[in-house]
Amino acid sequence: MLRTTLAGLRLHKSRYVTTVLAILLGVMFVSGTMVFADTLNASYEKSVMGSATSVDTIAVPTEPEFDPESTEPPEEPVPFTDEQLDAVRALPEVAEAGGTLRGEAVLLDDEGRAVGFVPPAAVGLGEVSRFSADEGSLPANGDEIALATSTAEQTGFGVGDTVTVLDAEGDKRDFTLTGLVEFGVDPAYSMGGAVVFDPDTTREMTGVTGYSEIDVLAAEGYTPQEAADAVTAELGAAADVWTGEQFGLEMAESVGGQAEMLRIALLLFAFIAMFVAGIVIYNTFAILIAQRQRELALLRCVGAKRGQVFRSVLIESVVVGLVSSALGVLAGVGIGMAGATYGGPLLGSGEAVPVVITPAAVLVGLAVGTVVTVFSALVPATRATRVAPLAALRTSATAAGLEKGTGWIRVVFGLVTFAIAAALVGLTQMTGPGTMGPVIVTAAALIAFVGVVVLGPLLVRGIVRVVGVPLRKVGVPSMLAVDNSTRSPRRAATAMIALTVGATLITGYSVISASVETTMTRMLEEQFPVDYQVSPQFSMEGTGTAAETTEDSEGTENPEGSEQTGDAEQAPAGGEEAAAQDAPAEGTAAEGPADGAEGPAEPAEPSEGAGAGEDSGAQAATEAGAAQEPRFPTIPNEVRVALEGQSALGKVIGQRSVYVDTDGGQSVPVYTYPGAEVGVDLTSDTVEGDVTDIGPGRAAVTEGYAEGAGVGDTFTLPAEDGQELSVEIVAVVEDMQSLTGVTLHPEDFAAAFPSVDEDEMLLIRAAEGADAAEVRDAVYTAVEDHPTMQVASAAEMKNQFSEVLDIAFYTIAAMLGLAIIIAVFGISNTMALSVLERTRESALLRALGLARGQLRRMLSVEAVLLCLIGAGIGIVLGVVFGWAAGASVMPDMVFTVPFGQIGVFIAVAVLAGLLASVLPARRAAATSITGALASE
Repeated sequence: MLRTTLAGLRLHKSRYVTTVLAILLGVMFVSGTMVFADTLNASYEKSVMGSATSVDTIAVPTEPEFDPESTEPPEEPVPFTDEQLDAVRALPEVAEAGGTLRGEAVLLDDEGRAVGFVPPAAVGLGEVSRFSADEGSLPANGDEIALATSTAEQTGFGVGDTVTVLDAEGDKRDFTLTGLVEFGVDPAYSMGGAVVFDPDTTREMTGVTGYSEIDVLAAEGYTPQEAADAVTAELGAAADVWTGEQFGLEMAESVGGQAEMLRIALLLFAFIAMFVAGIVIYNTFAILIAQRQRELALLRCVGAKRGQVFRSVLIESVVVGLVSSALGVLAGVGIGMAGATYGGPLLGSGEAVPVVITPAAVLVGLAVGTVVTVFSALVPATRATRVAPLAALRTSATAAGLEKGTGWIRVVFGLVTFAIAAALVGLTQMTGPGTMGPVIVTAAALIAFVGVVVLGPLLVRGIVRVVGVPLRKVGVPSMLAVDNSTRSPRRAATAMIALTVGATLITGYSVISASVETTMTRMLEEQFPVDYQVSPQFSMEGTGTAAETTEDSEGTENPEGSEQTGDAEQAPAGGEEAAAQDAPAEGTAAEGPADGAEGPAEPAEPSEGAGAGEDSGAQAATEAGAAQEPRFPTIPNEVRVALEGQSALGKVIGQRSVYVDTDGGQSVPVYTYPGAEVGVDLTSDTVEGDVTDIGPGRAAVTEGYAEGAGVGDTFTLPAEDGQELSVEIVAVVEDMQSLTGVTLHPEDFAAAFPSVDEDEMLLIRAAEGADAAEVRDAVYTAVEDHPTMQVASAAEMKNQFSEVLDIAFYTIAAMLGLAIIIAVFGISNTMALSVLERTRESALLRALGLARGQLRRMLSVEAVLLCLIGAGIGIVLGVVFGWAAGASVMPDMVFTVPFGQIGVFIAVAVLAGLLASVLPARRAAATSITGALASE
């Protein structure tokens, strides 16, 4: 039997083309993902290790322990002092040591605007450092500067160019760019980039004096570990000390997490592809068994046992699986290399490394492909052994056991699965938003999919009957195609399931993506219809509480502290009085640029502060009762005055906020919007009350912060002077709206928090009839003397948001596209089986006058019907469960069906059907009429 099986494999290699392709594509995805992720990890590791191992020992200040239950802001690491650096240098185990200074400095682009959402790190490298110039040389004096390679790519600066940076006073200073430094994937420098000065200039530009890192070269005769032990003993608990190699491995492990997440995500899509491939393999082996039933029956007649026949089919599947998997692994290596070469730089992979092919990538690919192939062949192999030898010799080549009727047990079971899925979806809608919602919806979708598999034959039969009514009137080929589609509903259902999987997933994600985009766009347009947003460049430096800060050179004391909203509110021109009384000084906290799609975010927790910004001043000490807040950059008052003086601008709305602790221990964000008519310029859905009633002594509270209070109740907040502010609740606002926390009238806010006297953000609406170009010029003219002000238009924010969603959608669609391609093979298999079984029938139709073109058209319509049924069922499931998944997270989601994308899916299904029918139709049309009739 073994020799017979292997001989059959050699003789009929063409039978396995579709199977090989299905397995190859699935295994290619699996192995390619692992090769890509392993190469990406190696690239990260080389990038980090290359810098870390250039020194023997690295010491960084110890991170203070963070108590998540504490309302106090976490302590900042204490930088090393000159005395500590000198003590390290004096150790006998140390040959040389250097300290790294790190602060922030605002880099200007060639148009004079601040680069980036956050300022780049300003670095001063000591005589010993793990970083060196990748191109050119490091700065040698106060007129020179180096940039991180990523920053140079972002700005377009090159060695020899003149670069402008703002100093600690906000004054412009020009430098000559002498070199580029590759910081790799070091998270301290990868987010905002970096500028490099000599140490003295770094102190001058940033005001920093302490060292964020000490790098050490071990003395001759001492190992890196001995040097590290000596540094540890000298610095004690104030430092975390590693050898260069240990530091590199630690950092490589931390930054390699994104590669592992990417590996998991891609393997999820690979699992989907292999699942679809399993369905296709099942159909393929059903075809092979149908073609060989007489051969197998003859083997039974000459003495082969059922077990031998069964094992022979499994041996075929093992051989086909191994060969196909080996080809898939080879293809996967190529795909992984291409991904690492072209996709790695987009993920900040750092240095290029040779492709990494681990034994796991090869063995997993071989194992997955072979196991899926063997498992998929079990049922066809079992069915082949159940056919009586003489019965098989008497019948035509049909797939035994495929066309049994759909019993009532299957019908009941299928209906029960649909009922359970519906109940789970209903549960997610009744319980409200939560993290478990998408998980429950996914479970419901899987259960419903089981129901589709069980009821597939009935669905195929019913849908064909409905769709077949107009097709029967088109012509004889279409009429015959409709009849043929209902002759083998179970086989048709099995084939179309593969396409249903891909269509469900793509449609579901497209519904979620379209609904989220529509929801956020509506929020922007209805709740805060502004044209421009101005916000200061966000700074991660200068974190501290209001009670801890001291007066800045140009600022006034100002305890504000909130993370700004990414949403827009508008201010009537009449808001000038409020703006004037609320904005005498420069320097309160605000968050950075526009995230204009989400409504006001809650102020940052006290741990998230940042204090450097355009003319940002220090904040005053907060009196008893008020929370300690971090400092954030704010918008100078002259910017608002300049904007309000522009005739092309209609409304300028400010946003100010503070974070306070109530008597109940709850931290509450408190907002006010000078210049806005709340309820008109800024709206939110309410549980009760009306936000237009907000006024002096009257406030709106988000339901989550109301603590059970309702309209008419009194809400008490601690004020800055230690007194309490009591306001009447006039509206309880739903959670996740543009108004969040407590919204006060500007008069109440100014009385309770007088030091919060500048805006975190300004939202601007054009004057009626103003020209778009004039509006843009007016906004940029107002911020011309303030380069750190970030300007974003509402249209730009919407476009950026849409682009992010579109990129995500097309990426996921491309990942699922492989499953669609594999599914097309499944449809082609079904058509091949149909052509095989109907050889005499096709010949008879030809003898009765059906032309070759009509026969091909009949098979094409049949394949297209099959694809449309699979895609149609998938689209319905995708729409339903896409809505359910989105609504389980966003209760106010605007349900949107992307009809354009669904139309593309349907067109793809038609094209897939036509492609799937090409080879079977050509084979059927080329068959000799007399030969086919005589053969039976």
